[in-house]
Amino acid sequence: MIKRFIQFLKEVRADFHKVTWPKRKEVYGTTIVVIVTCFVFGFFLWAVDIVMGRIVTWLYGYFS
Repeated sequence: MIKRFIQFLKEVRADFHKVTWPKRKEVYGTTIVVIVTCFVFGFFLWAVDIVMGRIVTWLYGYFS
């Protein structure tokens, strides 16, 4: 079992050497995309919430 664990660690180390890490410019660009996307979806969901709230309020007033 210990030999298998040591072999596993060697394979993990070998796989880490194959990893290509992104450059700073790539990380910066994708971070900006994620932040902008969060704001866009946040605004969209806020607008849908306002519209649905007004529709439900109107329906309660109309049917009561």
